[in-house]
Amino acid sequence: MAAVGMRKQQAAQTEAELKAAAIRVFERVGYLNAKITDITTEAGRATGSFYKHFASKEALLEALLADLLAEGDESAELEGHLDDFRDRAAVRWHVSAYWHFHRRHRPLMVALQQAAIVDEGFARRSQELLEPDLHHIADHMRGLDLPGDPLVAASLFTTTLSGFAATYLGGHGRAPEVSDDEAIETLTSFLHAGLGGGPS
Repeated sequence: MAAVGMRKQQAAQTEAELKAAAIRVFERVGYLNAKITDITTEAGRATGSFYKHFASKEALLEALLADLLAEGDESAELEGHLDDFRDRAAVRWHVSAYWHFHRRHRPLMVALQQAAIVDEGFARRSQELLEPDLHHIADHMRGLDLPGDPLVAASLFTTTLSGFAATYLGGHGRAPEVSDDEAIETLTSFLHAGLGGGPS
């Protein structure tokens, strides 16, 4: 029984090491250029060990996305999480949480964008995984006089937020420099007013 537990622990450790190595490789060469052998070399593992845990590079990325979503679910339980978007402070809390989340996980967020562009199947599966988050945001919009269906408004909210973060945190060097506070305040005012929340 102890041997089985040890094997499970070792397998979990190998999986975690492969995931961490993948993120480092994605940051260095980008998701599209990353090879499985790059990831296993980075992790100090044999190439065959990869396939004991993941069927493909795309499957590894989906597992990393699932980890991100789990972390996001945990953040929703943090103190200060407000759920009424009529209140500007509630919008700001979500904008700030996403902005700092994107900054912490920038290489992975970029990898997810790259994968979705070139792989329609991955884009569809990732949207399915993100569906509960969309409903979460839509629930926060109750009581607002929205310009459309709550899920459409929630999609506009998340797309605006993620697109702005990708531009300013994506490391492309094309956007003018902006501080975290300025970005968060600008996004908050824009989104709150756009949702009909009143003057910011």
